[in-house]
Amino acid sequence: MAQPAVRRGAAVWLFDLDNTLHDASAAVFGVLSPAMTDYIATELGLEHAEADALRRRYWQRYGATLLGLIRHHAVKPAHFLHQTHLLPGLEEKLRSHAHDVAALKRLKGRKYILTNAPRAYALRVLRTLGLLQLFDGVLTIEDMRVFGHWRPKPDTRMLQRVCVRLGVAPQRCVLVEDTLEHQKGARRIGMGTVWMQRWARRAGARCSSRPPYVDRRVRRLSALCR
Repeated sequence: MAQPAVRRGAAVWLFDLDNTLHDASAAVFGVLSPAMTDYIATELGLEHAEADALRRRYWQRYGATLLGLIRHHAVKPAHFLHQTHLLPGLEEKLRSHAHDVAALKRLKGRKYILTNAPRAYALRVLRTLGLLQLFDGVLTIEDMRVFGHWRPKPDTRMLQRVCVRLGVAPQRCVLVEDTLEHQKGARRIGMGTVWMQRWARRAGARCSSRPPYVDRRVRRLSALCR
């Protein structure tokens, strides 16, 4: 059965970064998750197994491990983000694809990165992949504070603030994202949604049928141009 067309007349495309524009499961997550666990173990004085369980629990409950650490342990966000995203040797693991660059160049409308990752990491990845110059801006977790509270994806208040900041109605935005929970938030405020599944199997995501809050499933960025 044919998939529905991506929303016509999109003024703004919001792209996630990890596992949407590059294979983060292979290049990043195998190092990032242990780095977070080590940080929690050191800062909170926990055994490694306890720290790992806490990391997973906060990620499942809040959508970001950092939120649980802020709310329950008064961890300083800047310190956490810096220490856990040092990732030595990252550049050697990143791979770009010419067809992705070509697709992004062809895609009409303004294009922004919207990622729960920290700014220094996002810029590092985008520069290495040669994608930074293709985007009109980069919005990271440091930009996701609403009235002093951290509100990363899928928080609808943050997504609405992003639309106001960009001067566009949610109905003229499309979120391209590998995480379904984030797309639920986008749909709640009227955004279009595209589920990127290129690296879904490696990331452990279920390649199920398209949920009702997803406009389209894609495996290549070139599909957005059709």
